[in-house]
Amino acid sequence: MTVVPSDSLKPRKSPRQARSAATVAAIFEATFQVLLSDGIARLTTTRVAQRAGVSVGTMYQYFPHKQALLYAVLDQYLGDVVLAVQAACARYEGASLRDMSDGLCRAYLDAKLRHLPGSRALYVVAAELDTADLVADVVGRTDQAIARLLATASDAVFDDVETVTFALRSMLVGTVQTVLEKDGSAASLAILRAQLPVMSRAYLVEVSRSRPNTKGVSAG
Repeated sequence: MTVVPSDSLKPRKSPRQARSAATVAAIFEATFQVLLSDGIARLTTTRVAQRAGVSVGTMYQYFPHKQALLYAVLDQYLGDVVLAVQAACARYEGASLRDMSDGLCRAYLDAKLRHLPGSRALYVVAAELDTADLVADVVGRTDQAIARLLATASDAVFDDVETVTFALRSMLVGTVQTVLEKDGSAASLAILRAQLPVMSRAYLVEVSRSRPNTKGVSAG
């Protein structure tokens, strides 16, 4: 499901050709760079256009103002994270609990850290815009993928997959956000990469029970 932003945040048009898509990609990358160098308060569409190497007129063909641009950047960023989670869930379907937990953590972290350090500023962007519908859609799609994954664990069973999914996703999102907002140093990110999988794995083991081994059992 695609979330439709409010009229004030809608882009004027969407790229339909490769050249247009490349232009929008350059604008998005420039937005990250300006957020990093100048902050959200000083970001303007003019500064982003200059950094992207496009005219202000070209910028306005797509984004009527700063808020629409920031919403579009956030939408794409969150969409990329969801796609990474969904791909990991599909890849580790039917795996052991340890493998699926580690694979999910790795995929989520890679997606969240791909645009560092500029992506740290997107937490501020999210607080500045009306993103309730967008966030709700992202949470729903993420939870659906994780719940489906956990239900296929080869060596574990969950009595309440929905609750476990909520807790696991909250732990992943909250822990990463705390680290990025408060620090984001190389040392902190290294600790995050090492310890988040351990935390997730320990939680899943604690709230699961071993899947009964039905191999070789005959009816009778």
